[in-house]
Amino acid sequence: MNETHASSPKAEPFSAAKAVAAGVDFAELQLGLQGLFWNEYRPEDGACRIWHWRDGQARCLTPSGFSVRSRVYEYGGGAFCLTGDGIVFVNEVDQQMYRQALAGEPVALTSGECRYGDLQFADGQVLAVEENHDQHRLVAIDVADGTRHLLAEGADFYAAPTLSKDSRRLAWIEWSRPHQPWTATRLMVAERGSGGAFASPRCVAGDGNQESIQQPRFDSSGRLLCLTDRAGYWQPWAESDNGLRALPSAAADHGPAPWQLGGCTWLPLGGNSYLASWTEEGFGKLRLTGQLDEDFTGDYSRFRHLALDEQFIYCIAASPISPSAVIAIDRGSREVEVLAGGVAPLPAEQISVAQTLRYPSGSGEAHGFFYPAMTREAKPPLVVFIHGGPTSACYPMLDPRIQYWTQRGFAVADLNYRGSSGYGRAYRQALHLSWGEVDVEDACAVVAHLAGSGLIDGDQAFIRGGSAGGYTTLCALAFHQVFRAGASLYGVSDPVALARATHKFEGDYLDWLIGDPLQDAERYAARTPLLHASNIRVPMIFFQGELDAVVVPQQTRDMVKALQDNGITVEAHYYPDERHGFRKASNQAHALEQEWLFYRRVMELDN
Repeated sequence: MNETHASSPKAEPFSAAKAVAAGVDFAELQLGLQGLFWNEYRPEDGACRIWHWRDGQARCLTPSGFSVRSRVYEYGGGAFCLTGDGIVFVNEVDQQMYRQALAGEPVALTSGECRYGDLQFADGQVLAVEENHDQHRLVAIDVADGTRHLLAEGADFYAAPTLSKDSRRLAWIEWSRPHQPWTATRLMVAERGSGGAFASPRCVAGDGNQESIQQPRFDSSGRLLCLTDRAGYWQPWAESDNGLRALPSAAADHGPAPWQLGGCTWLPLGGNSYLASWTEEGFGKLRLTGQLDEDFTGDYSRFRHLALDEQFIYCIAASPISPSAVIAIDRGSREVEVLAGGVAPLPAEQISVAQTLRYPSGSGEAHGFFYPAMTREAKPPLVVFIHGGPTSACYPMLDPRIQYWTQRGFAVADLNYRGSSGYGRAYRQALHLSWGEVDVEDACAVVAHLAGSGLIDGDQAFIRGGSAGGYTTLCALAFHQVFRAGASLYGVSDPVALARATHKFEGDYLDWLIGDPLQDAERYAARTPLLHASNIRVPMIFFQGELDAVVVPQQTRDMVKALQDNGITVEAHYYPDERHGFRKASNQAHALEQEWLFYRRVMELDN
């Protein structure tokens, strides 16, 4: 296999360490009177730190020994908020809130066993989702002395506490088991009485309806708005005398599946005007819509965490040739200034650029992105990437991990199989009771599609996935003879065992994906890779964090043993300091390189 780029035969190989080092990411962009703030993840130590940008300069606020990350619902989000003269953040180690002046050190604001997330500041208090073991509620914490006030309880889950500008109305999202936040939620509102306390809440939308509502917002007049998928896509709707009414919008998802708290992909500006990002064929758009209709998409393909003032639009953005960056877009000239990140680890001519994939599969069609191999081979081997979730998505942005493979002569198919978000509710619902079937069908169909188009060697296809993507990988290898080998990264091998051990947030997810474990026992048995390990006749490699509370390590150990007992070539790597999803650079690089070496040995056996 030729491992050099056609136009640069003497180029230094793009190592796993370089690919991982380029994986700097950003989240939770917030704009205040003191400037712009964001949470920055760096792979070298796996920590997240708050950065403050003002007057053309950025500086880190988070001192050594702290990492800003919430673990509410295990996936976290909304880990800090602005307080006017400083910030309040959640510290990763103890999950407690700390207040910090811009020129000071963090001071503990809470203590105990509770976790906090989705922080919002209003009227001297931090509104937050509080998690205490399996109980969740909304609370307000006084910034001055840490006094706790209960705002709402009784539902299974809460998200997005939001206060109107005049502090008279409090809105939030809640949902109850067995639903997930992307299947059925409720939009709630409580009015503040003359004594200052909030009255009993009322449900504005989602009461008895199968609709997913997210990102509630109040505009300057106190009108409540949100994104709801009641018309088929997550689109902006506004409060009216007759319930919610739709704002003019594109027939597209204006938000991702809310796996994490604190997302911001749209901002109402009054009337029918709003700033929003949405996806079309997987590619992101950024527009001001309403009285003004202005496109700010430019060369970027994904936009997150929007903010704006009179001169600039701020967001976290990425493109097919540039990784995540904090950018400022001049609203007049459209000029873009990169404030942080966005440095590509490869020259533009050496980057494999995402191409839209839309191909037939089963009775429908599936989506994704194709990345050609950056070598001379006419029909290169293929690696199929299966994202986790499974109700999540991949995006057409520069991913150094994908470039690692294309630099080594592999083409990559990064799939948004049926059930992924970003293509509307009907597409997302396609996984209902069909997990392990339609996603697997799409993974296998893409090999036939690309091979039939002459783009890959269909006999040298590999499949890899993490978490739920690991389950799809295992099912594809157990029930189909399409792939030459596979990799499972903290993947699900036994759904029934997962249901017994997993956390509350996903406690009923498998019932929706497969069915009731008791009533649908035969269906579970038919889709449990561990029970069909004897069907897997190709080599496999596994990667697992020992601290994983979502897919516990025993899942991987059981699958590895079953394959070894059947005489299958198996390799397994365990990381004692990793949870669900690897965060440390050394571990990420090790896993990436070992996976490549494993596939290379498999291909050498064929020669």
